[in-house]
Amino acid sequence: MINAALTTGRRKVATARASVVPGKGNIIVNGKSLKEYFFRDSLVDSIIQPLKITDKQDKYDIRVDVNGGGLSGQAGAVKLAVARAILSLDPSSKMALKKSHSLTRDSRMKERKKYGQKGARARFQFSKR
Repeated sequence: MINAALTTGRRKVATARASVVPGKGNIIVNGKSLKEYFFRDSLVDSIIQPLKITDKQDKYDIRVDVNGGGLSGQAGAVKLAVARAILSLDPSSKMALKKSHSLTRDSRMKERKKYGQKGARARFQFSKR
């Protein structure tokens, strides 16, 4: 069994690097506490989900550096990084994490703007006459 894990998670253009070590359950994101950085409860719940599923909320101290994107993308990146770290520390939790889709990278990205159009899908206004 490994004592510490360094993992990476990505979502949209956000990238998170998580360092997980055995501890008391402290989670620090970019030098702030989890609830201070991600002030929406829904984001905090999604990040903690892999820890709840594997019943390891009070067993690891997690330090995350995240950059790029907005809060939602960053939360998704942190969730993936934490889930991967738990997997590397405890391989027996793989089925539980896989079942909750915590190990799956969300590949949805912003669609590019097309030439001759106003946006990715939107067209310029058409005038028949």
